[in-house]
Order: sequence, then structure tokens, then C-alpha cells
Amino acid sequence: MTRAEFVVVANRLPVDHIVNADGTDGWRPSPGGLVTALEPVMRSTHGAWVGWPGQADVELEPFDFDGTRLVPVTLTAEDVELYYEGFSNDTIWPLYHDVIAAPRYRRVWWDAYVRVNERFAAAAADATAEGGTVWVQDYQLQLVPKLLREARPDLTIGYFHHIPFPAYGLYSQLPWRRQVLEGLLGADVIGFQRVADAGNFARAVRRQLRYETKATGIRVPEADGSFRTALAKAFPISIDTASYVELAERADIQARAAEIRESLGNPKKILLGVDRLDYTKGIRHRMKAFGELIEDGRISVEDVTLVQVASPSRERVQAYIELRDEIELTVTRVNGDNDTLGHSAIRYLHQGFPREEMVALYLAADVMLVTALRDGMNLVAKEYVASRVDNRGALVLSEFAGAADELGTSLRVNPHDIGALKDTILRAIDMPPAEQGRRMRAMRKKVIENDVAAWSRSFLTALAAAKENS
Repeated sequence: MTRAEFVVVANRLPVDHIVNADGTDGWRPSPGGLVTALEPVMRSTHGAWVGWPGQADVELEPFDFDGTRLVPVTLTAEDVELYYEGFSNDTIWPLYHDVIAAPRYRRVWWDAYVRVNERFAAAAADATAEGGTVWVQDYQLQLVPKLLREARPDLTIGYFHHIPFPAYGLYSQLPWRRQVLEGLLGADVIGFQRVADAGNFARAVRRQLRYETKATGIRVPEADGSFRTALAKAFPISIDTASYVELAERADIQARAAEIRESLGNPKKILLGVDRLDYTKGIRHRMKAFGELIEDGRISVEDVTLVQVASPSRERVQAYIELRDEIELTVTRVNGDNDTLGHSAIRYLHQGFPREEMVALYLAADVMLVTALRDGMNLVAKEYVASRVDNRGALVLSEFAGAADELGTSLRVNPHDIGALKDTILRAIDMPPAEQGRRMRAMRKKVIENDVAAWSRSFLTALAAAKENS
């Protein structure tokens, strides 16, 4: 197999399996900002992407797709249950999201996590050319950087952490805390969404490993007694802004936005929430605040409708099953108490939609509600801003989402404070057009300048500098 100079390692390959009309198997590009961001560099370097094809017990040889070499990693059904649903999403995810749900620590899950990380590292080592660069993505693969460095000391290794990194008081609960820190420190550059996340990581390193940290540099001892410096800093991720602008300017999508308003009974104001169905997203808090505003008589269902898109997520994990039941019960109660024959209080959609439909929804919505209890970034906030080519609309944004660091003219809120959340929603509903324009223009400037291509460039520049200094 020809080895690549640049290799991405992620839990999933950047393609989805499809069955064509003639019954043959095929692949199509996965939606998502990471795939879009890395496509140009993958093409220019004839890069390779190591990942799981998304189906258990499927063994595939490496293959080419749209100018990129794809290297599938096989996961058994047991691997998916223990490594992915277990350790990744029932241990790391809740722990790193401030223990909103209780993490579970099971040794059999950890053993599977180690085993699968070793498999990904071995595949990446085989796929990368001498002196090449590897960029590892996210919390499912935190051990891969060290494993790669041990197998291939000639490589330059980057790692990007897409979710929050918790404060030390929470992180220290993890029984395998040292192994994870050592795994991440195998990278030359370790990227985080927020400055605070990078700070939490550095504090954990100091407390657990006693390594010296200065500014964004961490002094890491090598096996031969020498030291190298690992860079740990914030590289806030973004979206493919131009594609959202292009869609929002299309006449058919603007017409669809008008259709959506009409189908909802042409309320004066439409509020919108768009989330994966996840306990970190604050959907319950948002619905509680909205329901109370109606009960208090501060808004009416004839005038204001909340549209909540909640795409399915991790449907075999118990915490998610319980969350769906609770949210659907809340929707039923609020609607049962307040609906009229012509208007619904909450239009709840437990499904995903194509990007064209999402942009139409963004254009139809007067207020975007992003009430995450903890979020690495929250790209929905940026998608809404990018889509508002009319410089209208208001964004209510949780201060616990990474996007709050950049979108300074949003209406920021603590979603745990239901009273303040209610007041902020009302403020957004009543915001004059001139103020909407002033706030939205400032946010759009930020999102246009700092798009996903700028994010990947900044990280890869830091990696190139690390390569030169090694």
C-alpha cells in the first residue's frame, strides 16, 4: 500500500455506506464540517483517512474515494458496545460534560477502549509515510497519539479535542486519568475549543504527572531522558460559512422559509431549537422556560411558536432513552394545556433534516435558542448566524457553549437560571430590527472571517511549526 504524507485518524470514515438503485453497494460523503474542512488538504496531499466504516463486523480493504485513501478499521459488535457506547459515550462523554449525567466506570469498557485505540494507531502507523503528519480527532481516540509516537517516532502528531475538557476536580474521578493524559501528550500539538479547556488540561497534567507547563507549552519527558515541548492551546472550530450563505441566498430556500411560517399558522414570532437529542443541550430547560412564559401570560400560542428539532442520538444508551421520554412528555403536557385548534405551542420534530431544510428553518426563525448546559463549541449557533444574510434574527446563547467566546453580541444566558432565561427569550422576541441588525452584523463578520478552513489552516500551521522545531 502506498503510504500518505498526511493522515487523519477519526472514529468514523468521512463516507456513509449506501445501496444504489441497481442493488450495488456504494459510498457517499458524510455531512459535517470536519470532512469539509479537511477535503482540500486531503486532495492536495493525496492524504489518507483512517476510521470505522460505521457497521459492525465489516472487514474492508483500503480504497480510494474522491481523491482520498480510506483505511477502514474493523469494529466488532462487542467493540461498538464496549468501546463506543460504553467507555466513549457512557464514561468520557458525561464526565467531560460536567457530569450532567453520571458517568459509569467499568474496567471491561476501558479494556475495550485500549484495544480499539491500539487498532486505530496500528492502522495509522501503516498508512503514514516516513516523516509524515498524522492528525487524530476527538475523545474516542485519546490514547492514539502516544501509541503512534511509540510505533513511529518519525511522525509529527496532532490531536484535536472537539468536546470540553473538564476541570480537574471532575477529571480526577477517572480511574485511568494518568493513562489518558499520557496518551494525549504523545501529540506535538493538542487542540481544544476554548482557552479554558486548554487550561483545564494543563492543570490536570501538572497535578497528575507533575510535568512543567509554561503558557501553552508542556515539557514532556522522553524515554531516552530528553525532553520535548507539546503545544496545548485553543483552536476554536467553525463551519463552512460560504455554503450556508449560498443556500440562504437561494430563492427556493427563501420561499421554503415562507412556507414554513405559513404551515405554523403565521405566528408573529418563531423560536427555534436545533440539537442532537442529548442531555448536554439544555432542551428541558428551554421547554420549561417557554412553557412558563405561556402560563404566566407573557406570550400566547397564537403569537409565538417554538419549533424544536431533536435529531436521534445514541438510542441504545439508557440515559438517552430516558431523556427522549421526558422531553416528549413535556411537549405533550405543554401542548395539551395550551394548544388551540389553529396553533401549537411546540412543534417537536424527532428527526434529522438535510442542510437545505435547515437553512430554510434558520431563515424562518426570529429567535434561535442555544441553551446548552455544556458544549465544546455548538456549531448550530454559527450556522444560524451564517444563514441570516438579511442581518435579522436574535441568538440566545448559553455562556457554557464554546461559541459564546466568539459570538459576543448574542444574548448570553445561564440556562440553569430559568427566570433569567425567560426574560432573555422575551428580550429576543421584542428586539427592535435596528438592534437585531447591529448584533447580527458583528456576529456574521466573526463567523465569515473565522470559518472552518481558517480553523484547519491555523491548526496545521501549528503542526508544521512543531515539525520544523523537532
